[in-house]
Amino acid sequence: MPTRSRAKAAGAAPKAEGRLVVTQVRSGIGTKPKHRGTLRALGLGRIGQTNDLPDRPEIRGMIARVPHLITVLEESSE
Repeated sequence: MPTRSRAKAAGAAPKAEGRLVVTQVRSGIGTKPKHRGTLRALGLGRIGQTNDLPDRPEIRGMIARVPHLITVLEESSE
């Protein structure tokens, strides 16, 4: 019985994904430690700092945790 290679399955053409521009607008001081960790995971640390991230469910989940501290702009990749 032939086995399927994982590399072959993983080598499928990637879908075009959009980008999210995330900017920190409020301080993480006084927030819960998990919120501060989420800001760090998003690549943010200071007010006004911006990071360009891929539009994926993991990133969307992090954004949903700290919407009161950030603003998000969606960019479509064409």
